[in-house]
Order: sequence, then structure tokens, then C-alpha cells
Amino acid sequence: MIGLAERGVRSSVVRLPPIVHSSLDHHGFAHILIGIARQTGVAGYVADGANRWPSVHTLDAARVYLLALEDAPAGSRLHAVGDEGVPFRDIAAAIGRGVGVPTASISAADAGERFAFLGGFVAVDNPTSSELTRKLLGWDPAHPGLIEDLAQGHYFEQA
Repeated sequence: MIGLAERGVRSSVVRLPPIVHSSLDHHGFAHILIGIARQTGVAGYVADGANRWPSVHTLDAARVYLLALEDAPAGSRLHAVGDEGVPFRDIAAAIGRGVGVPTASISAADAGERFAFLGGFVAVDNPTSSELTRKLLGWDPAHPGLIEDLAQGHYFEQA
């Protein structure tokens, strides 16, 4: 798609972070991590949990798409990232509070068993900058960050 810019097509790519969160999220990674914490009785993180995961509120991500359609220069590579790097230990702690379970370190060797298909990803340090997106589009996230959104409680309501 980006290569189409060379042919006069104004195209851009929007990269989303691993966690796109809000009360509109019903199947994303936050729900999977919450389900694992409920099932195992522990909200876990690998090693010291200092690895960082970027995130964005659903409505802030939607705004990036709109701005990209309206104003992004041809060939733009954009990051729709509100929180550039939330320590995974903090994500686990917020989930632990919401579910009412303790938070604990999980060894890297046990991550696959504990986190299933996410086992290979939960320890990845993936800080991601949205500086270019902010400059190009004049975008500034306006909605709650991940930890604040988790604290609002909607992720922990059970049907």
C-alpha cells in the first residue's frame, strides 16, 4: 500500500498497539489477560515485568484513522499510540485489582503455559513512539490511558 504513493495514490499505514482498549473492546488482549487471571487466580507478568506494552483508547485510534484519511501525506507510516509503553507489571497489577487476585512474577520458562498463545509476547519490550503521528496529524490522545481505563471497572463486569 505504501508503495502506491509512488503512483500518485495517497496511501498510509496506521499501526495499532497490542492493546486497543475501551468499553467498546469485547475480545482484545486485555480481555484475554483478564480471563487468564480469573482462570489461574493470579495476574502474572514475566520476570520483573519492566517490559513495556504500548496501548491506545479505541476512540483515539479511530481519530487517527480519520485524520489519516483527511490529511496524512502519501506514504505515511503512522502509530496510533496513546500510552507509549506501560510496564507489563502495571498492567498485571491493574488486572489483579480488578479481578481481585494477587499479582505475581512468572518465569520466562512458564510463560507459554501460563499465557497460552500470548506466552511468546508477554515479555516483549515494545515501547512505541507516536511522535511522528502527533506532528503530522496534529493528533493528541484525549481519552483515558490503559491503566485509568482498567480502573474504571467495565473490563471486569461479568454478564
